[in-house]
Amino acid sequence: MSVQFGQITIIGAGLIGSSVARAIQRCAATATLVLCDKDKDVLAEAKALRLADIYQIDLVKAVTNSDLVILAVPVGAMAAIGEMMAPALKTGAIVTDVGSVKASVFKALKPFMPEGVHLIPGHPVAGTEQSGPSAGFASLFEDRWCILTPPEDCDKVALKALTALWEKFGSKIEIMEAEHHDLVLAITSHVPHLIAYNIVGTASDLEEVTSSEVIKYSAGGFRDFTRIAASDPTMWRDVFLNNKDAVLEMLGRFSEDLTALQRAIRWEDGDALYKLFTRTREIRRKIIDAGQDDAKADFGRPHKD
Repeated sequence: MSVQFGQITIIGAGLIGSSVARAIQRCAATATLVLCDKDKDVLAEAKALRLADIYQIDLVKAVTNSDLVILAVPVGAMAAIGEMMAPALKTGAIVTDVGSVKASVFKALKPFMPEGVHLIPGHPVAGTEQSGPSAGFASLFEDRWCILTPPEDCDKVALKALTALWEKFGSKIEIMEAEHHDLVLAITSHVPHLIAYNIVGTASDLEEVTSSEVIKYSAGGFRDFTRIAASDPTMWRDVFLNNKDAVLEMLGRFSEDLTALQRAIRWEDGDALYKLFTRTREIRRKIIDAGQDDAKADFGRPHKD
């Protein structure tokens, strides 16, 4: 494949950042790949894995002369990073990110972007509960959606170039308004994570059930809640704080539906329960049909014969 960018800089060498680095290397999308992280140990791990051509702890040096800068950091850090790197951004450069909140990211970065620099927030809807450079893999974005939320006055050439890069990674592209993205992700990702964190925390606090019993008799449902609840705490703290309005709106709706479900159980309304469970089962089938999960039993986990 032909080189698309002369130099790409990735800020943040965690799961997503290291996966982007691997994907860039696989499709030969740049002549020079720079990887930057403020943590010396993380950067050393990335270097041992040969994830880039150049490794920088200095943010300004890392973005100098880059045609594309990809921010793979917690969304709460965007403003500080934007302010620090802005003077070193060259005219014509594209700045994007991989965070799961978009309106706050644009608001945080836009004031610091020099004239001629193209800010195009993005969100690859992919990931695992693992973190760190060793957790990444190049195929993470294959057959997954990457949502781009360009501003109304976005440069079409820059948007086309960024879209082409994600397509090279194997992603399907969706263009969306930032506020709508945040509302959609609040119910499909953010609230489910919040529920997982809460139910695992509740289980650990139950005085009538010991921790060893919670672990020993963990059924499939609770086990999968713990997998979600093992996600990076810094990243998810910032997600909830930066998508507060949409999350609270979805939590309000969830609370109303939960109250209705509680009422159905109390009054032994089997018809209401059956209708809900039938409808939610159909949603699961549609998710599998859309290729968003595996149809194998127990979420595709291997089992001994």
